[in-house]
Amino acid sequence: MSSTYGEHLHLSIFGQSHGPAVGMTLDGIPAGLPVDMEALQAFLDRRAPGRNAWSTPRREEDRPEFLSGILESHTCGAPITAVIYNQNTRSADYRAIQDCPRPGHADFPAQVKYGGFQDTAGGGHFSGRLTAPLCIAGGLCKQWLERLGIAIYAHIAVLAGVGGGSFDPVTPEVDKIGKDFPVLDPQAGEAMRRAIEKARSQGDSVGGIIECAVLGLPVGLGEPMFGGMESRIASAVYAVPAVKGVDFGAGFAAAYLKGSENNDPYTLADGQIRPVTNRAGGILGGLTTGMPLIFQAAVKPTPSISKPQQSVSFSEKTVKTLEIKGRHDPCIVPRAVPVIEAAAAVAILDIILQEGKLWN
Repeated sequence: MSSTYGEHLHLSIFGQSHGPAVGMTLDGIPAGLPVDMEALQAFLDRRAPGRNAWSTPRREEDRPEFLSGILESHTCGAPITAVIYNQNTRSADYRAIQDCPRPGHADFPAQVKYGGFQDTAGGGHFSGRLTAPLCIAGGLCKQWLERLGIAIYAHIAVLAGVGGGSFDPVTPEVDKIGKDFPVLDPQAGEAMRRAIEKARSQGDSVGGIIECAVLGLPVGLGEPMFGGMESRIASAVYAVPAVKGVDFGAGFAAAYLKGSENNDPYTLADGQIRPVTNRAGGILGGLTTGMPLIFQAAVKPTPSISKPQQSVSFSEKTVKTLEIKGRHDPCIVPRAVPVIEAAAAVAILDIILQEGKLWN
């Protein structure tokens, strides 16, 4: 399985949803960088399950144990390895899917690829549970990026068809993001929560769109072609199991515009060239423009739902009705917000390290 990311830093994620633990190893980080464990835990708590009415009842503390790489609250140059122990698993809920793959999950193609030897409990290595160690790595990377004046913020732009507003592409209003429920518009947030509860009561689920802004990037970060900023961020964001689409700036909407409408004209500000608008989302030719880097990630509805669904028995080769047991989120979008921030942070720090733009 390919579970490693990065050109300069190397992030490896390991574990299964219902295994003893999930974890990560982050290599290539310079020695001497400070680590704020309280800030890291606060970041992990934003993703952790069982904290509120709109997430899964499965509650995990998600407190990482660092095995290497951190010494006296600083990086020491060694690979940073951390684990989160799984403490609240119910693997028996997943026995039926060993023979009947769940629609919307990786069960069917994984069964074919790995010959039935993959771990199906909770989705195994394909589970969203693996975003917990991604958030360990991303939470650390966010701290180190902030020392360079680079900040990453995300919010729910759409959930169950309810629009929560979008960032101003030139001056994103990051201070308006709600603390308990990450939306720009509190009234839209209330409507979103009602939609989640309705889906839960019907044994169903809903998805949405997360918008992310990266502020403080200099001009010229990135490479052309396969090393472009879009390519590197999208690769990391698509590692999040539920993400089905990523676009930057105007994104797909740009296809409906004329060049005169889509191009960002330039001006002079304090003697420096800068775009007036930001339909490019802060990236041109794979390189940052100095404007806010803005992208959106489409998150599918949670595939594990209580409604009966049609599947097929591997052993009997017959069509069957599958009723999924277990504890699941009626909507994973709120918990995915910090995960998108984490993925972006890892990708951006990787590029900064590669280009040698280090700390003083």
